[in-house]
Amino acid sequence: MDWYWWVLLTLLVIFLIVLLFMSIKVVKQYEMGVVLRFGRLIGVRKPGLRIIIPIVDVMVRVALRIVTLPIQSQGIITRDNVSVGVSAVAYYRVVDPVKSVIAIENVQAAIDQIAQTTLRKVVGQHTLDETLAETNVLNMNIREILDARTLDWGVEVTLVELKDILLPESMKRAMARQAEAEREKRAKIINAEGESMAAAALGEASDTMMAHPLALQLRNLQSLVEIGVDKNTVVVFPAPLMSTIGDLSSFLKREAQASGTTAPTGLPTAE
Repeated sequence: MDWYWWVLLTLLVIFLIVLLFMSIKVVKQYEMGVVLRFGRLIGVRKPGLRIIIPIVDVMVRVALRIVTLPIQSQGIITRDNVSVGVSAVAYYRVVDPVKSVIAIENVQAAIDQIAQTTLRKVVGQHTLDETLAETNVLNMNIREILDARTLDWGVEVTLVELKDILLPESMKRAMARQAEAEREKRAKIINAEGESMAAAALGEASDTMMAHPLALQLRNLQSLVEIGVDKNTVVVFPAPLMSTIGDLSSFLKREAQASGTTAPTGLPTAE
């Protein structure tokens, strides 16, 4: 019978060791432990080494870190009847461990489903142009709706971002044509503004030349200098320049007669 008692003692020791290991729980720094005794909530255990009653107590560890939740692409029809595929990503964290265990069965699965329906609802209330241009507004609306619905679950949605917007090929071509037409419109407007400014500048220059006739003659001489650089064999003199040369010849003749000397020759006369 001695061997029988030894076997019982050995089994008892093994059972006690197993119970000891079952009673020791380690709660990590980013976790909280929710303890249920006979199915009833008795408290929350903070990070560290914790002892519970085996079999009687059950500890559920709840992570408090921010969780990244991808929202798969959803086929959505916008308010202007354009079919698009929109995917997003949501970030949430547990702020009340007790509610996250008692109020809902699976936090991540629930948020995933509610996020998909909310994404379809919010995007469907906007046109395509608003969806593309006002993503920040859509992100804020989705986050506020999710945050209000998950508050009773002890979960806070910290951020929602639209990740990708897939457009039909026909819509991409139409948008490309629209962008091209918009660029052509801006180019024509800029060209017209340049012509208007140039016309105004030419008008001011003509007024200045009318007030100062010599300015026009100086400009003509400058044109002759520019023509002479190209080594042209034929030079066409502007009519105002010929009249100016004639006036200059008459002036020199009068000056010569007044001084009693001979006027220089070689200057053309205006007829």
